Amino acid sequence: MLTSIKPMDAVAIINTEHRNPHQVLGLHFVEVPLPEGSKQVVSIRAFLPDVKEAYVVDADDEQQVWQMSRIHDDGLFEAILWDRSERFHYQFKVRDAYGNEWITQDPYEEFHEEITPFDRYLFNRSQHYRIYDKMGAHVREINGRKGVVFSCWAPNAVRVSVVGDFNGWDGRKDQMEFFEDSGVWVLFKPGLGEGAVYKYEIKARNGLVFMKSDPYAFYSELRPKTASIVYTLHDYEWHDQDWMETRKTQDLLNRPLSIYEVHAGSWKRHENGDYYTYRELADELIPYVKEMGFTHIEFMPLQEHPYDGSWGYQVTGYFAPTSRFGEPKDLQYFIDRCHQAGIGVLLDWVPAHFPKDAHGLVWFDGTALYEHADPRQGEHPDWGTKVFNFGRFEVRNFLISNALYWLDKFHFDGLRVDAVASMLYLDYSRKEGEWIPNRFGGKENLEAIDFLKHANVIIHEYFPGAMMIAEESTSWPLVSRPTYMGGLGFTFKWNMGWMHDSLEFIKLDPFFRKFNYNKITFGLLYAWSENFILPYSHDEVVHGKGSMLTKMPGSTFEAKFANLRALYTYMWGFPGKQLLFMGQEFGQVKEWNHDVGLDWHLLEHVSHQGLKNCVADLNRIYHAEKAMWEDDFTGTGFDGINCDDYENTVISFIRYDKNRQEFLVFVINFTPVLREDYTIGVPKLRFYREIFNSDAERYWGGNRGNDGGVQAQETPSDGKPYSLTITLPPLAGLIFKPELLDEDYQDTEQEEL
Repeated sequence: MLTSIKPMDAVAIINTEHRNPHQVLGLHFVEVPLPEGSKQVVSIRAFLPDVKEAYVVDADDEQQVWQMSRIHDDGLFEAILWDRSERFHYQFKVRDAYGNEWITQDPYEEFHEEITPFDRYLFNRSQHYRIYDKMGAHVREINGRKGVVFSCWAPNAVRVSVVGDFNGWDGRKDQMEFFEDSGVWVLFKPGLGEGAVYKYEIKARNGLVFMKSDPYAFYSELRPKTASIVYTLHDYEWHDQDWMETRKTQDLLNRPLSIYEVHAGSWKRHENGDYYTYRELADELIPYVKEMGFTHIEFMPLQEHPYDGSWGYQVTGYFAPTSRFGEPKDLQYFIDRCHQAGIGVLLDWVPAHFPKDAHGLVWFDGTALYEHADPRQGEHPDWGTKVFNFGRFEVRNFLISNALYWLDKFHFDGLRVDAVASMLYLDYSRKEGEWIPNRFGGKENLEAIDFLKHANVIIHEYFPGAMMIAEESTSWPLVSRPTYMGGLGFTFKWNMGWMHDSLEFIKLDPFFRKFNYNKITFGLLYAWSENFILPYSHDEVVHGKGSMLTKMPGSTFEAKFANLRALYTYMWGFPGKQLLFMGQEFGQVKEWNHDVGLDWHLLEHVSHQGLKNCVADLNRIYHAEKAMWEDDFTGTGFDGINCDDYENTVISFIRYDKNRQEFLVFVINFTPVLREDYTIGVPKLRFYREIFNSDAERYWGGNRGNDGGVQAQETPSDGKPYSLTITLPPLAGLIFKPELLDEDYQDTEQEEL
């Protein structure tokens, strides 16, 4: 059979082992020797398995048809067009053994270099921060043909193909082009568009053939299905321009930040158990958060994950919002609505590890590509997952661009980075001999540290005003300090020590609290070493730990609710920002269960409604009073009155604004004893209005207090020149605000001048 295809190329195409199929398939110019000299003709070649007959059809003149010769029984065809010498647009008309006939376009008609050499250069050096605009699947129109460009990084694969319903999931078809300089595979598939379902079929060097979801896919099938879906994000019309512009210039540290942590699948459920969609959450969650006074919603991971019980922390689709709650544009709509309502949105991000699901990142090209091959580095002992290889530039680029992607395409206001401690230490949860020291013999993961610093610098550069929040549970120094100071570059760090100490303290019977008084004061020794967020997160209400309400001691519900209201008063007054997990604001009784919605019917009871009112009022006061948030992180915004009264188990302190012109007095009684004539020192001779009392009837308390306020006396106390003598209700927190006098206004005006 006459053919212009080289035998070795033909064998490689048929065996699906040719890394550059464009060099063989598609339209090529061939010099044919003739007696009077050579002639340039057109050769069109195609690999069409399961096809009996094939024809080339001129796409602009469908009357022009050329039958193709079958070069090999496995489906290699060629047509030599003696009457053509220039490139033209064509299609294939094919017929199978059953007589079925259809028209198909040739992905090899023209070569399209979606990822340029410069793109690949940056990617291989971890500097292509928007690689998601290149990698993955993108709808394009090239030379008048609409289709999808697929790009995949698999440097050690023998062959990568795009498969889907459009080609019968047959990896012999649509083999991709390989770039030796970068390990990237590319193919433009004409005729496809948004909604096409696909995977990559990968042939490894050991001969194994397997399918993988697209690591850069924007959308995925609903579990248990695992294929990727072609999706376009850039055409969503945003309406949050004012919010986004204002965010760029906000002082992240000296502003209100009160976070409501949400698991989207169990905040509420429909009666039949179905999830609320992103759009339904917009209609119900946003008004609720607004009513409660929280400034931000923090979502537990919304990236695609196969197992509901992982809560989203075992991610397989890092660029794909989970399809459990709708399409990606529905999530864009939700965040847009939040911003228009004045609410920020944070996302839990998981760069520490990924699961071993076969369709995911694990052994992606038949080698340990995204992870370490050595289990002493690549296996996470706690979660049975794989650890990212942070020393590999392309892996770091994948993760850094992923962080930027959520801020860019979805307008998230920041990321809470999960399990940072597990990234920092090579011996995290490992026994002796189960880990490999760094090049200096230490246990610090130098590559992960460098990655975190790099990511934080780039995110703050590209998206000023965005937050990076570390869940870091050790004493690693300078987590929330800039990299130029030797820090990791995070904006905030969760204060896990304060969280553990305060919960251990509050769970005690009040009789024993005075012997453990240091648990509520110890945090003041390091409160300003980092920019702390005070978290009562989802981790504290699962796995037998009980709900926040059931942690509280007391033989009656009155005592339990009073304890919790006192704890929240202490929390809102303590230096740092606040985070509550959903349900904690109204006293969810059962432990959190990701498979069902919260027990909203509890709000029919005055006790639960009272706690909800208490949290809402704390947030209302928090917004109104600069002293509660304007100087959280320097130490000058806090002044202890009596943080040593362990005998009465009372703590009292002052919170100042940054100019020390405005201040609030907090007093919290952690015993069930009514303390009348309790004296504390204060800095000014004023009338102190009682602006909050957690024992108020509105909160289901006993309504004991100070009849609106107390006048300070000229009697020194607690090292202060004046004093207040107050009634301190049992298991309650009070907030006092001094009334401003004329000279106070003058001082404030002078300070402004």
